[in-house]
Amino acid sequence: MQLFLTLLGVYLSPLILILSLIIIPACFGVSIGLRKLYMQFLLRLFEFGRQRLALEDKKRNHDDEEEEEEENSYELRRDRGGSGRHIAQGVKYQKSVVNSRNGIGKTQREFELSDGLYFCKKAMEAIIDDDVTKRFSAEELPSWNLLTRTNMNYQYLSMRLTILWVMGFMIRYFILLPIRLAVTVFALSYLITSTTLLGCMPDSNLKQILNKYVSLTVYRILCRCFSAMITYHGRDNRAVGGGICVANHTSPIDVLVLASDNCYAFIGQSHGGLFGVIQRALSRSGTDHIWFERFEIQDRRGVTQRLKEHVEDARKLPMLIFPEGTCINNTSVMMFKKGSFDVGGVIYPAAVKYDSRFGDAFWNSSRFSGMHYLLMMMTSWAVVADVWYLPPMYRQDGEEAAAFANRVKAEIAKKGGLVDLVWDGQLKRARVKSELMREEQLEYSKIIASAKANHKD
Repeated sequence: MQLFLTLLGVYLSPLILILSLIIIPACFGVSIGLRKLYMQFLLRLFEFGRQRLALEDKKRNHDDEEEEEEENSYELRRDRGGSGRHIAQGVKYQKSVVNSRNGIGKTQREFELSDGLYFCKKAMEAIIDDDVTKRFSAEELPSWNLLTRTNMNYQYLSMRLTILWVMGFMIRYFILLPIRLAVTVFALSYLITSTTLLGCMPDSNLKQILNKYVSLTVYRILCRCFSAMITYHGRDNRAVGGGICVANHTSPIDVLVLASDNCYAFIGQSHGGLFGVIQRALSRSGTDHIWFERFEIQDRRGVTQRLKEHVEDARKLPMLIFPEGTCINNTSVMMFKKGSFDVGGVIYPAAVKYDSRFGDAFWNSSRFSGMHYLLMMMTSWAVVADVWYLPPMYRQDGEEAAAFANRVKAEIAKKGGLVDLVWDGQLKRARVKSELMREEQLEYSKIIASAKANHKD
């Protein structure tokens, strides 16, 4: 028993010290510089891995070129031996007809049905790899960051890279993960306890001050659960009471990234599980958060009315909204729903861009559950992001809500270096609307009718 207590003390002492170095600075919104040194070390490590990969690729290409030269030499010897066949990688023999007048060689042969398969293959690849589908998968990295899930074709590359990957795996799962889980447990316990106490207090200025302090503190601590390092630009443009902050949506962590710098009321889909516990805890604090069911029309009408009432009161916290309605990978911005742009009030755009070299922040909710996603993020190297606050934007006279939404979306995409797309992000979950399909069918029928008319003429 004595030995057990001794080992427990040896393990808990450095853990408590580390937690103190993480939690205490987070409560005051300061950094002691350890994360910056950590990021610099990771960048050097990734650069070393990139160089090793480039060296291995060069060796592999050199070996492939030597094998190809040997095969070509063997084929040449066969042709010179009078075999009478010209066979190269399965291509059929083609008769060569030489023009006696100018001596130019021409290749001719009869058409075969299999000739069209190449074009069919190319057409199918173009459909699969369209601008919409690939926005719902992980962003492709220019170089490997030693995470297996960011290199689906992972295989043995070199002994040095294998050793680095094993060491990184041990650090991420057996050192960083326990620390991050401990910080998460502390932050959630602090959130539930503090919001419960705030819910028991009467409405007053003191309650609002305490609620803002608790909100900022909780989200800053939760950001440390992912070793987040966030750079904010244009902080003078942050949203104020009575306004609506809109941002592109990549991950549930977007809430932590934005709320650790400013206090917001939230609007979003109701969740179960851990996210549901957090939503109920936030609602107990007395802040006017709005949760809704995605596919209930009557609920959405009530949400719009509550949102209008919220933005009309300048004493309430600004509302944070992600108008895309779903998570899009870190490369583009898709169609903004016009509902939040039709209620009035000032719009405060914000662009969020993650550095995927340290970990892919995109949540593919169709593939991974919330807990699985959080585990993936906690076992990543870090979350590094930039946030740009844009100047407030107003709806112009006679401007429709959809046009206003597109104008705001374009500004966010431009500032964050993202691709501006017109497609609805709900294509991630649902089929194309029948109205859009009928429009395409009608357009195609017009083309056929026009072709028939020209043929008759």
